[in-house]
Amino acid sequence: MIRLKAFICVLMIAASCGVSSAAILLDKVIAVVNQEVITWSDLYKAMEFEASDKIKDIKEEEKRKIFKENEGPFLEVLIDMKLQIQAAKQRGIDAAAEEIAEAINDIKKKYSMDEQTLTASLKKEGFTLDEYKKKLAEQIILSRVVSQEVRNKIVFSDAEIAKYIEKSKDTLITDDAYRIRQIFFRKPKSPGDSDRKTMEEKAGTVYQQLKAGENFASLAQKHSEDPSGKAGGDLGFIKKGQMAKEFTDVLSRMKAGDISQPFWTDMGLHIIKLEEKIEKQSAAAIKESAKNKLLEQRFSEKYKHWLRELRETAYIEIRL
Repeated sequence: MIRLKAFICVLMIAASCGVSSAAILLDKVIAVVNQEVITWSDLYKAMEFEASDKIKDIKEEEKRKIFKENEGPFLEVLIDMKLQIQAAKQRGIDAAAEEIAEAINDIKKKYSMDEQTLTASLKKEGFTLDEYKKKLAEQIILSRVVSQEVRNKIVFSDAEIAKYIEKSKDTLITDDAYRIRQIFFRKPKSPGDSDRKTMEEKAGTVYQQLKAGENFASLAQKHSEDPSGKAGGDLGFIKKGQMAKEFTDVLSRMKAGDISQPFWTDMGLHIIKLEEKIEKQSAAAIKESAKNKLLEQRFSEKYKHWLRELRETAYIEIRL
């Protein structure tokens, strides 16, 4: 196992130094996809390219351990990519040199780089400019073939959108929604005037502490008698139509960041903080949002189905 790891590292060092012919001669084929092969160096180069900054920053030994644990799943991703690019070639889909050059220029502009700086940055990551251009070309080709074979074939009627809106009222913004925190004092079982006064005095003390700048979440954890107190009083987003009138009356006079004075409901005494308000969407915006969510849902289903079809009609041999 140690020899195998050392062998892989030698291949990676050779590839990053530009000794590609030596790497190809010594490299091991780990998968065959129709008439093309995937090698150890292909797999590890791809994992290096896709690794997050967090993984790139850890020690080489730990990084290789993570890569080793993910060889199988990542190889499956590479096989899927290879099948899609092959399907694109069969359909005459390609990326023009001008498009790749334009993408490179956009990247240089975005990060204020010239070609020399970009090349140096890529070299630091273990890649050549040509390898990066190949990756960009693959991304363009993949996007086009997926659009042609999956995304552009998704259609649904207005009736389906209306049905989705009806079914998804809780997730779509069909009403004003407020994200609030609260500190809650439960109403005594047999409240008298003295009990009510004692509770109001307690709430008033907490309110003064808040006005003096104490943290709302901390005071909620300490004083709130609602289960949300453990989470700093965070109630998440609540739609206007789901709230008691006392809440909506108070919230109508608040803006983000405001803290209310204590107020009563049938349940007890509340102090609330308005974290954020989301305005109700227009009918057109709700329809567009529903359409996008439905498109995303259908795309995921059809994309998986298309990948299964590609695999079923392909010759795939895994030698990992």
